[in-house]
Amino acid sequence: MIDLLVAGGGPAGLATAIHAALAGLRAVVVEPRAVPVDKACGEGLMPGGVAALRSMGVTLQGHPLAGIDYIGPTARVRADFARTMGLGVRRTALHAALAERAAALGVPVIAAKLDDLRQDEHGVEAAGMRARWLVAADGLHSPIRAKLRLGLPDRRPSRYGLRRHFHVAPWSDHVEVHWSPAGEAYVTPVSDDLVGVAILSTRRMGYDEHLAAFPTLLPRLTGEPATAVRGAGPLRQRVRARVAGRVLLVGDAAGYTDALTGEGLCLAVRCAQALVGCLVEGRAGDYEHAWRRLSRTHRLLTGALLEAARRPGTARLVVPAAARLPWLFTATVRALA
Repeated sequence: MIDLLVAGGGPAGLATAIHAALAGLRAVVVEPRAVPVDKACGEGLMPGGVAALRSMGVTLQGHPLAGIDYIGPTARVRADFARTMGLGVRRTALHAALAERAAALGVPVIAAKLDDLRQDEHGVEAAGMRARWLVAADGLHSPIRAKLRLGLPDRRPSRYGLRRHFHVAPWSDHVEVHWSPAGEAYVTPVSDDLVGVAILSTRRMGYDEHLAAFPTLLPRLTGEPATAVRGAGPLRQRVRARVAGRVLLVGDAAGYTDALTGEGLCLAVRCAQALVGCLVEGRAGDYEHAWRRLSRTHRLLTGALLEAARRPGTARLVVPAAARLPWLFTATVRALA
């Protein structure tokens, strides 16, 4: 009998399978795509995310990150992480490292799509297999979440993300967040000669059109584009519950607020560990409470910033306000890190 059938072989799904294997459970991952899979994301790991991956036996090569730098048209404020460094790392490198660790632990990855799903009080049947539990780690627009009708409507304006890399040496060891009334641009160094620039906005425009809203950033991007533009969205995903019978949701499938504060991967890894812990202890229903507890700071702080960012009048005040209260900005960054 399979203990965990994991739908989705991205970082959240592989993290769940790794934690399951470390806990002595038999996990099988179902993923139709070959590793590594690229995705539009900021690629900055907070110190907590680096530590969580290291505790799973996952080691990564990337560019050290010392903190976060908010930059607006008239003000700037910087906060360093408390004691340890974060890491800028290509999404493909992260995915490959997680897949390698899962393989080393003997986790099978089945190249298939999970189209069917049936469950009873004893287990779940899907992809021609039967397991005690199914973990849905199938992404932002989770088909399993939709099949179980766990999604909730969101009437607020949708936000989208676009990302591209540039061949240029990093000019900072901080993640730079450039603010404008039109959105935010995240600059993350991922190697000695490569930076990623991700843009978040409610406006549907081309990547170059978005970049024009950040005149202080444009002169820095002197190198040639290194990758194609990738997009994601709508970002916000409201979810009714993370547990539905013998199906549990993790990662982006479990609900998503926004990429504004950048700790999505750290949260996914920690929730994956909590999910496995609840199953090992025979308390699957407790996972909902664990998810809410682990994500509370992220949801509150990201939600507050998002509310300010979605109005041009308040968006332009975010950086000046943070610059007037640098101690509060530093405390916020460290709470999320």
